[in-house]
Amino acid sequence: MPLAPALKKNLIAAVVFLVVGLLLANLVPTIEIAWVSAILLLTIYLFAFEVVGVDVAAITVMVLLGLTSLLAPLMGLQQGLVPTTDLFNGFSSNTVISIIAVMIIGAGLDKTGIMSQVAAFILRIGGSTEGRIIPLLSSTVGFISSFMQNVGAAALFLPVVSRISARTGLPLSRLLMPMGFCATLGGTITMVGSSPLILLNDLIHTSNQPLQASQQMETFPLFAVTPIGLALVITGIVYFILAGKFVLPANKAEHTEGHDAASYFSETYGLQATEVYEMVVPAESPLVGVSVDELEQRWKVRIIAVEKGDGLRLGADGVDRGLGIEAGTVLGLLGAEEYFIVFSEESGINRRNDLETFADSLAAAKAGIAEVVIPPSSNLVGKTARDVWMRKTFGLSLLAIHRGEEIISCRTGGVRQTPFRPGDTLVVHTAWADLAHLEQDRNFVVVTTEYPHEELRPHKVPFALTFFFITLAMVLFTDLRLSVALLTGAVGMILTQVLSIDEAYEAVSWKTVFLLTSLIPLGMAVESSGTAAWIADQTLAVLGDMPTWVIQAAIAVLATFFTLVMSNVGATVLLVPLAVNIAIGAGANPAVFALTVAIATSNSFLIPTHQVNALIMGPGGYRVPDFMKAGGIMTVLFLVVSLVMLNLVF
Repeated sequence: MPLAPALKKNLIAAVVFLVVGLLLANLVPTIEIAWVSAILLLTIYLFAFEVVGVDVAAITVMVLLGLTSLLAPLMGLQQGLVPTTDLFNGFSSNTVISIIAVMIIGAGLDKTGIMSQVAAFILRIGGSTEGRIIPLLSSTVGFISSFMQNVGAAALFLPVVSRISARTGLPLSRLLMPMGFCATLGGTITMVGSSPLILLNDLIHTSNQPLQASQQMETFPLFAVTPIGLALVITGIVYFILAGKFVLPANKAEHTEGHDAASYFSETYGLQATEVYEMVVPAESPLVGVSVDELEQRWKVRIIAVEKGDGLRLGADGVDRGLGIEAGTVLGLLGAEEYFIVFSEESGINRRNDLETFADSLAAAKAGIAEVVIPPSSNLVGKTARDVWMRKTFGLSLLAIHRGEEIISCRTGGVRQTPFRPGDTLVVHTAWADLAHLEQDRNFVVVTTEYPHEELRPHKVPFALTFFFITLAMVLFTDLRLSVALLTGAVGMILTQVLSIDEAYEAVSWKTVFLLTSLIPLGMAVESSGTAAWIADQTLAVLGDMPTWVIQAAIAVLATFFTLVMSNVGATVLLVPLAVNIAIGAGANPAVFALTVAIATSNSFLIPTHQVNALIMGPGGYRVPDFMKAGGIMTVLFLVVSLVMLNLVF
């Protein structure tokens, strides 16, 4: 029986990796380095060919490192590659705890509706096209990432991107990667934007101690790297604008339920969930002075939202049929296309191309068409929608009644004057928050269950913002450990009930947590076994008497490789002293070589081992090949632009 192509490819790759591992075993100076190199190759193989999920692969590697303590005598080792007492240190690491806390903070801000407002603002400026949203979103995240941890900036904007995707129909997978990559790039704009740059000045002080006075290096001020960082962010944005349609995956899975629902209502009732229009009433329009009720009866359209300058009217206690229409009133209407053509001609107003005023409130994540049934015990039996003021009382705009073989709708007329009977299925447009409340109302049985059960808490905005700014102030202006500062904000939001503890747990992407915590022991093994130092020495020995720019480029490539397989902080600590010594030997500027390392350790786009990549991988539905495809080109661009700018600026 022939092997499947994917399995055949994996087996061939496994053989290649095995051969490389055997060759390395004969080259390395110690047995410890040989085993660490083997496990490193296994990790790269599992990630690159997706034999199992990346989180499962990472956990597997962590377990193998733990088992080396038991199998050490059989492996020719004196002790395990990682002490079992340190194996699970990742679960308490500053980075992982910070990521958990920032996910909770982001969920808290989202729950209050703040992130919806940010998303609405971006949509108002950027419209609904990928070519305009990506640069606006990416530049915003890049700027924020310049003064806070890039993973924090990415996590805070994750719900914003999700909402923009839901409102525009753009796949989440085409927005998250540009946002995540630019969050990483933004960390190079200032000396506090990433951990390696924060650490660099301390490492320079340490490296200065054995140097002569003439070789002493100056530390870098806050904005010393700004031209380099801005060039990198602009490069990232331009890259995705020009090549995004070729390198970004288009995962449509996020929106399939909404499309299925739209098709169902269209086929069953002749209704289109997407036929929502926004119109502004000019002063000369004959609609001025007309009531909502008169407008609906004459033109057979449904008004589902109104803005008269005194606040948005939507849902329960929102649109009153006796409400008068004034000049400047913004109307959100729902109905069939043919009715809107007549309505526009007779009223003298034109609809907007896109939702602006109601972009947030009428988004698919906030409102839509649903079905509810009138049970025999309902107090509404025998009453009409007009009798009970259904829209104002329950937040339901009645579109149709399905009664046996009969469908009574706006098209046939009389839907709001028809008395309800037991078993009637009402087709309504409603805000999902109002529909959630109806699930507890004995007058209705809610049939539509697949909708966003989102309970926003706008009254908690002051608490959410207070703890967000407290956290931000502690991150920027104190020496408090990042994880403690972020946890302060997360716990504050839980104590003030911005989020419940269960919602906080749900906000955490545990796949991301296990991916990162499981890779931390591998980074420890690479460093403590001498594998990292050996790779660095071998690489630099090959360079010989190359020109200065070639040596600098090699250091940048080496830093890029190390940051993919170990923490960027670990790579910086390891390579900065080496880079300084090499620069002095080559007659180059040691401070520039040290800065080259600190910047190059942000060049981590190729595989999802970086915190930001791990964060967006699950929500975006990305696979490792997606990162290799888009990140491979970004890696090369990063190296070229950063090296050119480093030599221009310094």
